[in-house]
Amino acid sequence: MSKYLLCASPIQGHVAPVLAIARDLVERGHEVTMLTGSRFRDAVEGTGAVHRSLAGIADYDDRNMQDHLPERDRHRGIGKLQYDVQTIFVKPVPEQTRAVERAIAELAPDAILVDSAFAGILPFLLDDPSSRPPVLAAGVVPLSQSSTDVAPYGLGLPPNASAVGRIRNRALNLLVQRVLFRRTQRMANETMASLGRPPLRGFVLDFSREFDRFLQLSPAEFEYPRSDLSPNLRFVGTVLPPAPGAPELPEWWHELDGDRPVVHVSQGTIDNKDFDRLVRPTLDALADRDVLVVVATGGRPVAELGSLPANARAAEFLPYDALLPKTDVFVTNAGFGGTQYALSHGVPIVAAGDTEDKPEVSMRVAWTGVGVNLRTGTPTASAVGAAVDRILADPSFRRRASALAARIAEVDTFGEIEAELESAVRASHLRLEAPVG
Repeated sequence: MSKYLLCASPIQGHVAPVLAIARDLVERGHEVTMLTGSRFRDAVEGTGAVHRSLAGIADYDDRNMQDHLPERDRHRGIGKLQYDVQTIFVKPVPEQTRAVERAIAELAPDAILVDSAFAGILPFLLDDPSSRPPVLAAGVVPLSQSSTDVAPYGLGLPPNASAVGRIRNRALNLLVQRVLFRRTQRMANETMASLGRPPLRGFVLDFSREFDRFLQLSPAEFEYPRSDLSPNLRFVGTVLPPAPGAPELPEWWHELDGDRPVVHVSQGTIDNKDFDRLVRPTLDALADRDVLVVVATGGRPVAELGSLPANARAAEFLPYDALLPKTDVFVTNAGFGGTQYALSHGVPIVAAGDTEDKPEVSMRVAWTGVGVNLRTGTPTASAVGAAVDRILADPSFRRRASALAARIAEVDTFGEIEAELESAVRASHLRLEAPVG
């Protein structure tokens, strides 16, 4: 059995899949320590792993992101993505790196697995591989890797590998890397220098190429094909966090088994401060439809929704493993984890996301044919209603979502992850034991 160090940015959508991986590795007999935010201590210890806390500005609370990102609303589009990258991922790098250094010195792990946005691992990827444990990443967001076949990450554009498309991609990649993200690239290189490392070998959003293994947590069919994927990349399927202990079901639960189609809408647990962004437009759009609208507030009091239409039901939390098999359409702000969970149950999607990685998730929903991309995080009621009507009327969305569900079910994701970790450990041991000269 091996000793593993797992690291995750203290963001629910990044921590949840790493927690699931930690639980599985512990159950397989491995010794696991997880480095993440202090607020996740109980969740980490609940997996059987040992918790180590980040410190300083790296230990922020994602439930209060408006405090951590005070100027975020001043930015739009790729400018907002750049602000997020600088504030959430680049600035905490020194604190994250020092935490990893201490963990390596004290634990001597056989390998390290990080979430794909844990940028504090970057300095180690610039070191000689023989001087550190193997480092793997779990892709907890859509793959960020520049290519001649796709537009730059964050623009939410579909792939285009035609001759004309490659010209478009090349021009946009140059614009993003050398102009729009120039300041972010400089900030990242200055951070590396402050930690005694050389400049990055490539674009700051391309460090997926640098890991010993990069394990993308999605089926290959949900990711854009690229002719120039880095050789370290593996598609290992979808990590589905275990369902929490059975919560008390709401009194209206039996209504899900009626004749009306069920439309579930949620803004997740983070981007749910303003229900007018997506939940209220969905309620208004479907108030006169012959459907049952089910709202999960992500922990916010149901009373904050205001008055509900007669065909709507709501709860703070709902068991997705029980809800999604009864759901006909999922209306979501396109978080990667929630989208993958819906697809694992073959549920077609209305995607409405415009922050972080959500434009990329939304476009993949449309590109794969599993749903409709509203191309905004604040859709009108009429736009939501038209998208729901379209999905309910066209069975092709359900067929394609079901095909992805079948593909997800075929892959032993946790087994693949353990195999990749163990393979990396063996390769490291062989390299260290090889005679010199």
